Amino acid sequence: MAPRHSPTVRQRRFGAELRRLRENAGLSAPVAAGRLGADRTMISNIEAGRFGISEERLRRLADIYGCADAGLVDALAAMTGGRVKGWWDEYRGKIPPDFLDVAELEHHASALTTLQTAHIPGLFQTEDHARALFGLFVPALPRLEIELRIAHRRARHEVITRDPALPYLGLVHEAALRMRVGGRPVARAQLLRLLEESARPNVRLLVIPFATEGFPMAGETMIYASAANPLLDTVEVDSPIGAVFFDSPAQLANFRARLDVVERVALNPEKSRDLILEIAGSL
Repeated sequence: MAPRHSPTVRQRRFGAELRRLRENAGLSAPVAAGRLGADRTMISNIEAGRFGISEERLRRLADIYGCADAGLVDALAAMTGGRVKGWWDEYRGKIPPDFLDVAELEHHASALTTLQTAHIPGLFQTEDHARALFGLFVPALPRLEIELRIAHRRARHEVITRDPALPYLGLVHEAALRMRVGGRPVARAQLLRLLEESARPNVRLLVIPFATEGFPMAGETMIYASAANPLLDTVEVDSPIGAVFFDSPAQLANFRARLDVVERVALNPEKSRDLILEIAGSL
């Protein structure tokens, strides 16, 4: 099996969970490989996401590690086998790999929660809004790359409309709604699009008003991707150098606790829609 030169976040996520199971069992990678009857470097390569693994071997490893969580083993088993290419792979080498990792993460999630304090959620951005946003980059992006990024962003929306549709909770600060990216007509069309999306049965859009005195993660942009098993959840946080991903149990618990606080200080769906409509009406 040829090694992967650039494992995706999902592939590394799979390997990270296997590493945690091995470490919890108190086994070294060479010892685990020996018990599996594999080359001594195989376990390290799997844990780094460089090699895949069959479902049969995954279940054997789970037995070797003494993992009694059948739900976790089943969820890991669903991540094994040959990698099926997704729609995002057509953009590989054309836009930053972080964009592809986010699309893959969203596609395989069982639910999504996002927090935006300065931007409209990417899944709901209009083409004009996204084009204006990418046009603000310094140094300027090539026109072709801007159009590719817009097409990729538009395609990500399939997780909202597919059957079954993905449950989505969007937490958006009022500041993001009032920012006139692209000018008044573009900003107004964007807010009307948000209102349309918020009416979907699988979407809850909650606005954090200026009146809120403070909340955790103010100023951050993040995605919490829930998995079939909570132990396999993943968080993505935007940073000046690109996407940063978190997956340790302590980190996930911390993000869940902070998002719960943010949800409590946000307006309910009805009041959120009213505020969006009010802002749109002022444009």
